[in-house]
Amino acid sequence: MRLYAAFDLHSSNSYLGISDEKGERIFKKKLPNDPAKIKEALRPFKTNIEGIVVESTYNWYFLVDLLREEGYRVHLANVMKTQQYSGLKYSDDKHDAFWLTEMLRLGILPEGYIYPKEERPIRDLLRKRGHLVRLRTSLIVSLQNIIARNLGSRLKANDVKVLTTDRVTPLFQGNEDLALAGKVSKEAVDFMTRQIKAIETSITERIKLSNPYDRLLSIPGVGKILAFTIQLETGPIDRFQKVGNYVSYCRKVPSGRFSNDKKKGTGNRKNGNKYLAWAYSEASDHARLVHSESRRYYQRKLQKTNAAIAHNALAHKLARAAYYIMRDGVIFMPEKAFA
Repeated sequence: MRLYAAFDLHSSNSYLGISDEKGERIFKKKLPNDPAKIKEALRPFKTNIEGIVVESTYNWYFLVDLLREEGYRVHLANVMKTQQYSGLKYSDDKHDAFWLTEMLRLGILPEGYIYPKEERPIRDLLRKRGHLVRLRTSLIVSLQNIIARNLGSRLKANDVKVLTTDRVTPLFQGNEDLALAGKVSKEAVDFMTRQIKAIETSITERIKLSNPYDRLLSIPGVGKILAFTIQLETGPIDRFQKVGNYVSYCRKVPSGRFSNDKKKGTGNRKNGNKYLAWAYSEASDHARLVHSESRRYYQRKLQKTNAAIAHNALAHKLARAAYYIMRDGVIFMPEKAFA
């Protein structure tokens, strides 16, 4: 008898549901997220289980890895594409778990990509770098606001970040309170900068841009860190059927529902990979500074709309170009990107 199992996964517990090949519910239990308890609950059914579904929640790593190590065939449910029960007045973890088993049994389960276990730690380290960069930026902006309010001038971000010279403290001479604010801000920024550099050094020593990802460096505005981010966050490019699927995953298409040329609402703007969205946004910022064709494209858009839309349009173009670069192993061709 073939069995189908699913976990409705939460932060501290999971609800396990198991159905047979006719859709009959044969086992249900709420379990703590304890590997020993999970393995014990599945053991009596192990030889008959065709597959196990795990929700793609923030903490799916441990459960997917545990089940794979036990020899189960694991399916990661794409929660953004999973159609929920309709017409029900009440649903709970039990209903959710068994609905996942039913979709698996019927072959209609929308699945997400299970990123290789061995590559996840380095990707998470790169994400931590991004987190530190955002924290450092917030500290710099706060310091710049203090300077603007009290001195009527502005200090560039690069002048704040420089490690060899303290260009902040001298600005507040004569005012003890502002001097302390400047001192702690500068020390915090310097600490963040050192940690960011330490992560960058570790990453560049441990991973390489493999073919065809090494060609990402031909994209204007893309340096090693952005190329690493795109490589690690994208994974195998062939998991995206078309360029539109990839650009949508990068959050570089507008979210909206239209009928008869009228906007009827918006979709989930956060559906996709926020780290790729950041990478191509950063590339757009840099590209228009260092690349003439990118700058001209941005300026043409800016004449017709506002700066935010022009910025996103350039990021969209770069994401499309990156798809073809990774898929076909070619270099960036501005004549095609901006045709």
